[in-house]
Amino acid sequence: MKKLILLLSVAVLSLGTVTAYAEEAKNEPAQIEAAENNEAVETAPADEAAQEAEPQTDLSNAEVMHHILMQKFLEGGWGWMLPVLLCLVIGLAVAIERILYLTLSTVNTKKFVANVEKILNEEGIDAAKEYCRNKRGPIASIYYEGLDRYPQGLDAVEKAVVSYGSVQTGRMESNLSWIGLFIALAPMLGFMGTVVGMIGAFDSIQAAGDISPTLVAGGIKVALLTTLMGLIAAVILQIFYNYIISKIDSLVNSMEDASIELMDILIDFKK
Repeated sequence: MKKLILLLSVAVLSLGTVTAYAEEAKNEPAQIEAAENNEAVETAPADEAAQEAEPQTDLSNAEVMHHILMQKFLEGGWGWMLPVLLCLVIGLAVAIERILYLTLSTVNTKKFVANVEKILNEEGIDAAKEYCRNKRGPIASIYYEGLDRYPQGLDAVEKAVVSYGSVQTGRMESNLSWIGLFIALAPMLGFMGTVVGMIGAFDSIQAAGDISPTLVAGGIKVALLTTLMGLIAAVILQIFYNYIISKIDSLVNSMEDASIELMDILIDFKK
């Protein structure tokens, strides 16, 4: 439920941001006209004043680029650009949550295993279990479950380690299907915008009875912009997805190595 509320909040914030961009884009022509009138009235500045105004020129260029990006977003059409943007924003929210979870789950495996072996040999099973309980990460959870089953025998320990390792792997892979969905959905929505834009262009040609660049330019522009937006969103999410998969693979390998070491430690401890 908390994750659902977080994702909905991100979606609402993104809608508010896009609305603000739309308002700025609407006011942009009036701002440009006012700026041109002011430039016509002002006299040519001195050399020193021109040098001081250079940073302002850079800032103006950045603002112009910002307005151009907003304008292109709006030209693509709300009906297609906004869903693609939502796919990107929500997908990034899920990806960042997974990255934070996996980062907090990563520990120094060699140091942890050495500490467990030392506590087990010096203070016993209960002290080792308490140490694992106070540590974060899937390896500590697996060790705790294995040590908890030690009184039942090594076979029970092995089964517990294997079973709980699968549980921890499932937790690490949680919500990855949503990222995969947005990776596939974003370009599909972009392509749908492409088809709709081309249909609109052909409708204009049919209605006019003549092929003119001005008739088809609008539809083709919508088609290209929506496709571009969908591909950009898919590429960004794919990079995050592959990074998360690599983190999970690394943690799973560490879990398997640590599980084998746990069995060796308990065998030596039993002797």
